[in-house]
Amino acid sequence: MNIFRLLGSAALALPLAAQTPEQLNFLTGLPDGGQLREMLPSYLKGKAFRLLNERSDAVKRLASAGDVEARRLYIRQKMWEAIGGPLEKTPLNPRVTGVLERDAYRIEKIVFESQPRFYVTANLYVPKRGRPPFPGILFPLGHEAGAKAHHAWQSVLGSLATKGFVCLAWEPIGQGERVQLWDEDFLESKVVRSTTEHTLLGVQAILVGDSLARYTIWDGIRALDYLLSRPEVDAKRIGVTGNSGGGTHTAYLTALEDRIHVAAPSCYITSWRRLLETIGPQDAEQCLPSWLAHGLDHGDFLLAFAPRPNLMLTAIRDFFSITGARETYREARDVYQRIGAPGSMAMIEADDGHGYTLPRRLAAYRWFSRWLQGDDSEQTEPEILQATEEELRATETGQVATSLGGETVTTLNQKRLEQVGRRRPAPLEQILKLTGHRYEPAAVKAMPFGSIDSSRYRVDKLVYESEPGIDVPAVLYVPRSPAGRKPAVVLLHGQGKAAARVELEQLAGAGLVVLAIDARGWGQTQAASERGGSDWPRYFGDFHSAMTALLVGDSLVGMRALDVRRGVDLLAAHGEVDSGHINGFGFGAGAVPLLHAAAFDSRIGKVALEGMLASYESVVRRPIHRGVFENVVSGALRYYDLPDLAALIAPRPVWLVDATDPLGKPAPLEQVRAAYAAGRPAVRVIRRKPGDTIPALYGDLWR
Repeated sequence: MNIFRLLGSAALALPLAAQTPEQLNFLTGLPDGGQLREMLPSYLKGKAFRLLNERSDAVKRLASAGDVEARRLYIRQKMWEAIGGPLEKTPLNPRVTGVLERDAYRIEKIVFESQPRFYVTANLYVPKRGRPPFPGILFPLGHEAGAKAHHAWQSVLGSLATKGFVCLAWEPIGQGERVQLWDEDFLESKVVRSTTEHTLLGVQAILVGDSLARYTIWDGIRALDYLLSRPEVDAKRIGVTGNSGGGTHTAYLTALEDRIHVAAPSCYITSWRRLLETIGPQDAEQCLPSWLAHGLDHGDFLLAFAPRPNLMLTAIRDFFSITGARETYREARDVYQRIGAPGSMAMIEADDGHGYTLPRRLAAYRWFSRWLQGDDSEQTEPEILQATEEELRATETGQVATSLGGETVTTLNQKRLEQVGRRRPAPLEQILKLTGHRYEPAAVKAMPFGSIDSSRYRVDKLVYESEPGIDVPAVLYVPRSPAGRKPAVVLLHGQGKAAARVELEQLAGAGLVVLAIDARGWGQTQAASERGGSDWPRYFGDFHSAMTALLVGDSLVGMRALDVRRGVDLLAAHGEVDSGHINGFGFGAGAVPLLHAAAFDSRIGKVALEGMLASYESVVRRPIHRGVFENVVSGALRYYDLPDLAALIAPRPVWLVDATDPLGKPAPLEQVRAAYAAGRPAVRVIRRKPGDTIPALYGDLWR
């Protein structure tokens, strides 16, 4: 989308009117109005698609087993880098807390520790018939209700056990007995959905340079360790299968583990291109930071497992694109053929929806029987006696939190912060790189959209190009007096320029030229953010754009800081602006990118930040947060925090007004002052009093 090409001189036909939100959002109703909402998603998808095209070309060049092995090593290296690396293997301390007897198998209720005092609840299905050692099956669970008691999971596990497989199913973080944000009053997660838990905890992990998948993958690797420790299991015959989130971890484990011999991921493998074209990124465990930037896609999980047998179990009516699944399968099949293993890569499609339904279950039974038992005959599914959640639970109360206590993902993230945060603060060059911020001085291309006149100031409406594909709507308040060049302010509000009408008038009334902008994704350019239920926008804002930015190796913070700096370019070139006195004002979510822009650009002289998150570290210290994700920089806390940026800006003055905690509530004043002590006296931490105006609050700050 390029508004300059689309609208031309038609923009000047806008009527003049009094200053209202509708007039400040002046592009509403124009031919391009709807496309503004898609500007940021389109820009990010364009960047992702370019990376995916480069990756596709690289895969086409894989011609030999040596090429595929080199790619496997690259995939594994980048996976570990993306999630924060492997952990130390510590004692599992497993114990059986109960047994359920069935005619053909028994179900052992297990607790083990994937990390010290980080408890994993599981069920082990052990055949009663046949001669051990039996082939083993890892069964990572999906996000469906009931966790390990879900009826489809019990059907798979009981059927495989009846057919002579030892099967281990363990509960993932946030589900079943492993709810991380347990509420004893409601007897459920404080945020209800496991995927909401995943991303709340995942944002903490991202800030320390990890991924929630570091914990979930490690649970799976330690589950494999436990399975292989059992005398009933043949270590040379190990398979893995799971559906949805379990399909995700089937893919992850096959890419990282040489001890797995056969795989059957269900209702997960598609492609990132088709994901971004349809439902968008999923929760934090399924999105590995910089995955696309490293030239990787879903197909790389399959390539990392080649030439071992892999069966894609897919649904034509799945929300995971069947088109993407077909394309990814064809790519993997071709690579398998090139290295002499054409029969080891297969795919089945069922004309149904998301889930481990009977057609996929039957295909999985035959696949594992073929490769692990030497039996390629058609399979049937026996009738499986279903157990209740209570019958299958491995803890006394049904929750690790109330039965065993121990570590949570939040406490582990806090310990991780202590490990990795000692190098702060990093040089400015490192921070620039981390945020993905790129800036080259250039003349700003802008288009006027008419003016609003009053006796005190003129409001020029304009759009300027921040970079190709990103157009920033803005309003420029120019006071009628005093004559000559005037000090200026670039203003960024997290709800868009129209939300700052009162502040705009006060600043202009004090004699400043004020440029208020709708940075990409805010104000008139705000993208539709509904995803996976109404609680997602509440907690994460524009989840799609924030996560896609991380996938391509960037951040919305770095991008929006560029929008601010282009606004500074525009002000510096304006005939009525004193280019030596350009300052910055950030409100709410807009304060974080404004702070970054001021740290990156010394032309921004004085900085006021109202209602800003006090620190990234506070997000890791608190289990729940809201409205933070759009302002997250992956790995930030390994190199800097927001107080470090304020210290970098010094001796330029920084006013921090009404700083907030991770829930958007006022942060304790003394705690904020202590956090920003390194930047004082340049950094002033204060509270706004009722009735305070901009001139009263800041005095001559802007002069």
